[in-house]
Amino acid sequence: MPSVIDDVMQKLRGIFFDIFDDDCLVIQASTMAEDIDGWDSLSHIRLVVSIEKAFNIRFSAAEIASLENVGAMASLIVKKQMQS
Repeated sequence: MPSVIDDVMQKLRGIFFDIFDDDCLVIQASTMAEDIDGWDSLSHIRLVVSIEKAFNIRFSAAEIASLENVGAMASLIVKKQMQS
């Protein structure tokens, strides 16, 4: 049975595929910006905005700056969903 984090990761994969226009990306919890060609400051903003819309949440600048990888993003999303 998939966990909440698995569901979030699956949804995040779809967002990454859309933002980077690449359905072949391998997105794992350990994936970082330097692992993806084209992940620059502009695509980062587009990614964050898309994630906020998809999950109906808002991130602070400090939260975004503290994220080390996609897994940390997924954990933060779950935490924010539980708070609302």
